[in-house]
Amino acid sequence: MHRTSDGSTAAGIIVEVEAYCGPRDLACHSAGGRRTARNEVMYGPPGHAYVYFTYGMHHCLNVVTREVGVAEAVLIRAVAPTDGIERMRERRAVGESVRPHLLARGPGNLCRAFAIDRSLNGADLADAPLTIRPAKRFAPGQIRRTPRIGIDYAAEFASKPWRFHIRSELAVSGKRVGTLLR
Repeated sequence: MHRTSDGSTAAGIIVEVEAYCGPRDLACHSAGGRRTARNEVMYGPPGHAYVYFTYGMHHCLNVVTREVGVAEAVLIRAVAPTDGIERMRERRAVGESVRPHLLARGPGNLCRAFAIDRSLNGADLADAPLTIRPAKRFAPGQIRRTPRIGIDYAAEFASKPWRFHIRSELAVSGKRVGTLLR
C-alpha cells in the first residue's frame, strides 16, 4: 500500500484483511441489500476505496472487490510500515518509543498513519494518491485464516473464517491464531 499526502509518502505491506461478502453477510454494510449514501461506493467498480467513519472517531479502509452492482469489499486491518515511518508517527501523534509495527496496526490506526479519510472514498486504488501495488508474496503456509474481529452482532457470520493475516507478522492487530492455508 502506498500513500502520497502533504508532500510525503507512506508505504507498507498489507498483513491483515477481512472479507465482507455482500447482502448475505450480516456484518457487511450491504447486508440484506441495504444501499445508502454511505455504502454506495461498494456497489461500484472493483479496485476502488470504500472509506467510512465509525464509532464517531475512526476511518476504515476497504477495497471494493466485485463487479458493479455486487457490494462486497475487503477491510484492510493492518499494514507493516516500510516507508514514511516518521510521518506516520506525526500523524498518529506518537513518539519514537512507539515501534514501527504498531503504527498501522488496526483499521483506525492504519487510516491515521496513512492520512486516509472520507476524501479518498471512491478513489481508484490503481491511480490515486492511495494505491495498492503488488509487493511481497506470501506462501500459503505463512497465511492464517480466522474468524473476523468485533462483529459479535452478526449471528452465524461472526464465526466465518474470513479474516486472513500473516502468521509471524508483528503488525497484525488481533490474535495470531487460526488455520494455515495450504
